[in-house]
Amino acid sequence: MKNILLIGGSYGIGLAIAKELQYENKVFVASRTNEAISDMNVTHIPFDAATDVLDTAVLPEVIDGFVYCPGSINLRPFRGLKPEAFESDLQINFISMIKVLQSVLPNLSAANQSSVVLFSSVAAGIGMPFHTSVAAAKGAIEGFAKALAAEYAPKIRVNVIAPSLTDTPLAEKFLSNEEKKEKSAQRHPLKRVGTAKDMAKTAKFLLSEDSSWISGQIFHVDGGMSTLLVNN
Repeated sequence: MKNILLIGGSYGIGLAIAKELQYENKVFVASRTNEAISDMNVTHIPFDAATDVLDTAVLPEVIDGFVYCPGSINLRPFRGLKPEAFESDLQINFISMIKVLQSVLPNLSAANQSSVVLFSSVAAGIGMPFHTSVAAAKGAIEGFAKALAAEYAPKIRVNVIAPSLTDTPLAEKFLSNEEKKEKSAQRHPLKRVGTAKDMAKTAKFLLSEDSSWISGQIFHVDGGMSTLLVNN
């Protein structure tokens, strides 16, 4: 069994990943809460990515897979965004990820070949109004991931999943009723909103041996939004 560390795996996409992995791997979930995972076959580590330092002493010496899930959706006009908003988005999406990833780098390096999975956004690849702050933070992740993948190949593989709007608690205010969900679905070529399971299945693949010859890639799990122009 592989040792997989999920940062922020107690709800949304992280929870879906934990559910996918729990029976075939030894899963460690570092998150603020554990109510949703209390009856699952996972080990919970109390941890707030925004403020805490991860206690690596409670982790196994070898970590085969690492997933960082915390993120933000801060959609506002640029003229109304203060620099502090950019700093906040960069902190939770990128800086906090760097800190925890550096702390477990020896554990990842101890594996035969480990896999790191990070999350970006469709907004990092295409221009979307009101996305300046989140696009900047997620763009940092994409550039970082490619550089890290090059630096640690072939020992550590690094890949990124870039979703479009996904039906999770983080996106609740944008998908709070059926009308909003339908409007969002119609903006995507595949005519539906993404689900946490869509992302979890992709993460499971990237953590598995089936993707052992893949690194430094951005996977656009976005209903075709980033590459397809179709008539509605």
